[in-house]
Amino acid sequence: MTTDTVRYEGEGEEPLGGYALLAGTFTAGVAVFAAVARRRGVRLPRTVPPWDVALMGAAAYKGSRLLTRDKVTGFVRAPFTRRESEDEASEVTDTPRGHGVRRAVGELVSCPFCTSAWLAGVLVCAYASAPRATRLVCGGLGALTVADWLQYAWTWTQQATEE
Repeated sequence: MTTDTVRYEGEGEEPLGGYALLAGTFTAGVAVFAAVARRRGVRLPRTVPPWDVALMGAAAYKGSRLLTRDKVTGFVRAPFTRRESEDEASEVTDTPRGHGVRRAVGELVSCPFCTSAWLAGVLVCAYASAPRATRLVCGGLGALTVADWLQYAWTWTQQATEE
């Protein structure tokens, strides 16, 4: 057991040092953004309309699926994960490998829920400094989310008519 892993009673080892490094990186990134934005005079929006929240939510959802489950983005995950299976709609499931920071990164890049928090943070920072461009990117990812659901609806319809 390395110094950055801890075994909880009755559980496996957790790379707490790696988690701390990742959390520190996220926090430092937000702090750097805030300092640079303030220095450059970026004016934060007074409010964020609900539709922008929904758009950023759809974008964070789809972006996290693309990064954590898409075959084509496997090159990002490969140093930190191993392929577990291929799922429906050509999505893949990868599992973390290694120890310490490598395992912590593997858990981040293989977990859509974890990755969506990071993407939401990036989108919020982007929205604060370039809302129009961020809406455009989020709109594209939102359109992919709608397209996915339409693909599933088509598949379900076909399967229902074949039964």
